[in-house]
Amino acid sequence: MMANMASSLILHKRIETTLAKAKELRKYVEPLLTRSKDDSTHNRRVVFSYLNDKETVKELFSVVSDKVANRPGGYTRIIKLGTRQGDAAEMCMMELVDFNETLLQAETEKATKTRRSRRGGKKAEGNAPVAEAAPAAPAPAAPAAEEAAPADDVKPVSDETEETEK
Repeated sequence: MMANMASSLILHKRIETTLAKAKELRKYVEPLLTRSKDDSTHNRRVVFSYLNDKETVKELFSVVSDKVANRPGGYTRIIKLGTRQGDAAEMCMMELVDFNETLLQAETEKATKTRRSRRGGKKAEGNAPVAEAAPAAPAPAAPAAEEAAPADDVKPVSDETEETEK
């Protein structure tokens, strides 16, 4: 059963199984993934003795080994999915870490966002926009006052009050 599950994991990069089986499969697969880093005849034969599937061994040593070459360990990830309705067994999804494209894209987006951290940006930008906003608000009011000024220029407000007082 472990050989079949390991073959499915290597070929499909992701399988859905129970949590107990996934934890045992991790112990079975991770040493095979470590062996795949060194492509030698001996390592291929050892892996084949565990998997008993020629196509899986080809996939492991060609595609998977390229992705896990720089990783020191921890090639698999277990994500809990909840319980199965029939027998309430804990279900999970087991996947190879370097093959989840959506998660890898999310990590690269997080990395770019952390460089432009909001906290640092708000401190620098928080003071500057407030300082810029205060002079910016009277500036639009000043042209409106200048447009209104020629109409009042004929008869200034202060002159009107002085004339009415006389």
